[in-house]
Amino acid sequence: MSGTSLDGVDIAYCSFDYINQNWSFQVIKAETFPYSSAWKTRLSSVEKGTAQEFALTDIEYGKFLGTLTGEFIRKYDLCPDFIASHGHTIFHQPGKKFTCQIGKGSSIASETGYPVVCDFRSLDVALGGQGAPLVPIGDRLLFSEFDFCLNLGGFANISYENAGKRIAYDICPVNIVLNHLAETVGKSYDRSGEMAGIGTLSPSLLAALDHLPYYQQKPPKSLGKEWILANIYPLLESSSLRLNDQMNTFCEHIALQIAKATSDSRPCRILLTGGGTFNDFLLERIKIHTRHQIVIPDDNTVNFKEAMIFAFLGLLRWREEVNCLASVTGASKGSIGGAIYLNQ
Repeated sequence: MSGTSLDGVDIAYCSFDYINQNWSFQVIKAETFPYSSAWKTRLSSVEKGTAQEFALTDIEYGKFLGTLTGEFIRKYDLCPDFIASHGHTIFHQPGKKFTCQIGKGSSIASETGYPVVCDFRSLDVALGGQGAPLVPIGDRLLFSEFDFCLNLGGFANISYENAGKRIAYDICPVNIVLNHLAETVGKSYDRSGEMAGIGTLSPSLLAALDHLPYYQQKPPKSLGKEWILANIYPLLESSSLRLNDQMNTFCEHIALQIAKATSDSRPCRILLTGGGTFNDFLLERIKIHTRHQIVIPDDNTVNFKEAMIFAFLGLLRWREEVNCLASVTGASKGSIGGAIYLNQ
């Protein structure tokens, strides 16, 4: 799993059991491999390159993922049934009927010698859906004891049951913006939210962020890097605020949008996962603005929930069972998403 915040590649070796019509999971081994500065630069700029550069990066990034996965398998002496790979999102414009995650499955299969399940989003987009979020099928089947599942990664996304249907969508950007701001002063991220915590809230910037049209739209809806480039960064840059004030205000924006997304519910339990969970200042602001009980699970689940659920999506594809919910994405029907490279 590689997220839009470019923290690195998450690899998780997982097992799943299906007993009495209930799924359970175990994350047996898991590790994050940080990106080199060269890969960070390449992945963040590939959409601006030529078609040939894009095609070459797709293949070489697939080989890179395959090499990492092969090393992980050998390190822990594993024997997986298959590899499920999300890839790295470069374009996500479902309104124009396309989404693109690079990291060719054929390259991963050739490097590792194992079957590969990949390209999870494109069928849903072809069926008129957002192609995102895909994690909610895992939330429904693996974390049903929680009223809301909230992940704070590159984006904040939420999922919950409503009248027997799973509803899920991207709430707002999180680490993709906060990390970008931290990088302007040579830091990869704002550790524990310390930089944001000493900043001052800007009511005018907060109002501008909160009034972006996306936040008035009803789900299904999803966000991509293109939306941030067009809407968030211009507001931050034109504010002329100190960096700490921008970060403080953006954390407040995140907390308010999360509170808005959960405001119609009675007080209940929210499962909170993702890298943003370790941002103490952001977590404090979320707790202040919501009346719900925030439940933070063990570190493995916090850090590797999305990687584990993409393994689960791969398993459902392997079993030829629906792994993409139309109620979440807005597609014309639920689907069995994913391409398979058998390598046999």
